[in-house]
Order: sequence, then C-alpha cells, then structure tokens
Amino acid sequence: MKKVQQSFEYLQCDDLQFLAPEDAALLVHAQQSVIHAYAPYSKFRVAAIVKLDNGETVTGTNQENASYPVGICAERTALSAASSLYPGVGIEAIAVSYQNEQGESTVPISPCGICRQTLAEYEQRQHKPIRIILGGQTGPVWLINSVLDILPFSFSADSMK
Repeated sequence: MKKVQQSFEYLQCDDLQFLAPEDAALLVHAQQSVIHAYAPYSKFRVAAIVKLDNGETVTGTNQENASYPVGICAERTALSAASSLYPGVGIEAIAVSYQNEQGESTVPISPCGICRQTLAEYEQRQHKPIRIILGGQTGPVWLINSVLDILPFSFSADSMK
C-alpha cells in the first residue's frame, strides 16, 4: 500500500480589479445576473456566465422548485443553454457568482458535485479545459484552470469502456 496525495493550484485575486479585463467583465456579468435567479426557497441566488470560443456569452441562473430535486443549478442551466443555442461551439470559461439574501456574499463558492461532473463531461467532449472564475458580490476571486482540478476522479465515458 502506498499513500498518494492529490493537489492542485489556483489563482486567488483579492479583488476583481486584478483580473484580466475579459475575466473581470465575465464575473461582473455573473454578479449582475443573480437578480434573474428563481430562488424563493433557499434565498441563495446563483448566476453562471459561459463564454464560448466564438466570443458569445450565455447566462444561466438557478431555478428552484417546491419539489427540491426538480430545481437546476445556474451552471447546468448555462451549459445546457449554450449547447442548445450554439451546438458544437467550445466553451472557453465559466464565471459563477451568487447573492445570499440571508447572509454575506463575500467569498467564492464552488460548483456542486453534479455541476462539477457536468462541467467535466463538457471538457471531455471538447478535448480542452474550461477555465472557472468564482467570486461573490465582493471579495476574493478564484481562477481555476480546469474542472478536473476540483473533480480529480471524475466519471467519464472512458470509465464505461
């Protein structure tokens, strides 16, 4: 038996002013788009903005339902919309922000497990990483090079061969 350690690196900026202009614009778009989320139960509004290889952006917000399992996260909403509106166009980056109506929104949040798995599938489909930009309404911003960094043991089509 041997001990194996898994780790990854990411960038943390103290404020979005230290981001590249296109990344800052994507995160600001996500910060502003949280108002379109439908979150009457959790009061936790999330927005995700997907930037495509063709320069287009697609917005997704979380959409809750009284029957909780029926809801869908902002990341999956954005990915599904992007794939439907622009089939075959690669995804360059996704920016995610949130507004917690019951508390602070000052630290980045990370995609849930289902969204990580969905992002991993999109990365595998397009054979290139998707950069992830995470930030609250204020505070630090995290820049992650690939979803596989935060989901190192993802399940994929290769797993079924």
